[in-house]
Amino acid sequence: MNTFGEKLSFYRKQSGLSVEELALKARIGKNTLEQYESGKQIPTMQTILKLSTVLDVAAEVFLDALKQK
Repeated sequence: MNTFGEKLSFYRKQSGLSVEELALKARIGKNTLEQYESGKQIPTMQTILKLSTVLDVAAEVFLDALKQK
């Protein structure tokens, strides 16, 4: 679990949310969220903050994954 997408997927599942549910709560598109999880797209800082708030995970967890890339 090193990449941003892997961490996002892990914490989404830990929260018991589907892709659709997380996308709705974070107010982003389902397809966009799927692209984040697959590593095809990298979110903005604002989106990382939204995701970390919804998932109750420190933003640094996601930011560290992006730094390692």
